[in-house]
Amino acid sequence: MPARNALLADVVHPAAYGRAYGFERMMDNLGAIFGPLLALALVASVGLRWAIALSVIPGLLAAAAIVYAIRNTPRPTKAERIAIRIRIRPVLRGDLGRLMGAITAFEVGNVAATLLILRATEQLTPDHGATTATTIALALYAVYNLAATLASLPAGYTADRIGVRGPVWVLAAGVALFLAAYLGFAADTTTIVLMALPFATAGLAIGCVETAQHAAVAALAPTELRGSAFGLLAAIQAAGNLAASAIAGILWTAVSPTAAFVYLAVWMALALVWMLHTAMRSAPGPDLRRSGIDTHGRRRSVAGVRGCRREVKRFVRPRRVIQRRGD
Repeated sequence: MPARNALLADVVHPAAYGRAYGFERMMDNLGAIFGPLLALALVASVGLRWAIALSVIPGLLAAAAIVYAIRNTPRPTKAERIAIRIRIRPVLRGDLGRLMGAITAFEVGNVAATLLILRATEQLTPDHGATTATTIALALYAVYNLAATLASLPAGYTADRIGVRGPVWVLAAGVALFLAAYLGFAADTTTIVLMALPFATAGLAIGCVETAQHAAVAALAPTELRGSAFGLLAAIQAAGNLAASAIAGILWTAVSPTAAFVYLAVWMALALVWMLHTAMRSAPGPDLRRSGIDTHGRRRSVAGVRGCRREVKRFVRPRRVIQRRGD
């Protein structure tokens, strides 16, 4: 959701973008795990109609939380009238433009998770039957979501610790994990443990990638372009996922599942090279320590800053006295 990501970037300090988006992704993935389980429990206990009625409560709480965040966001002292329009050309310039190009290469190879479930089901069906194979495949998908949940917050913390280039480096790491996962899916195996490895690897990859994508765009996009940047990112994600799934599905049917995943792995390799190039070319950001901000996003105390000024004066004053005496 572009609006949610832009709002989060407005209320979070830039030094904590990674942790903020990592926490958001972690909770979203937790919802993907426990939401269906809670729905099944509600349907079994109170029936389908009441389960649907009770599902309105989390939605209302989420809307209230968004309203609270908007009302407590610092407002500018001077309101500027800005025309409502999508600005694409400025987003495609500089470091942000290079990042968008690398993300496009990645998304063209980022297939829908349903194809991963289908791959596991087809491989397990000969030995376990269709029903059992489907159940195991869904359990492996739960492993995928669990790995994404566990990876999201550490990925964001790592991005913050590295600095301004941190999100891009974490994004490159996630792409590398996807490359390894797709090569694993390309191999033919009927062992459940061996099949769980690419599912877990893909889960770690998506946890890193989703967190780092949002943190990188928030860090590189100017405030006035933030909404357009997140909107373009969402469009790239949707179009890329559609293209990747469609082309992989055609290759799956016309050639083989192995050919489909090899095709996706080639795009991951291309995206990885592009991502590394972007990470090395990104301009360094402002030094947070000089601006009075520590590495955790907190403003250093005024007393500490004054103490530094006194130390500077101690070493500067004698030099001024010597200069006067020399005159």
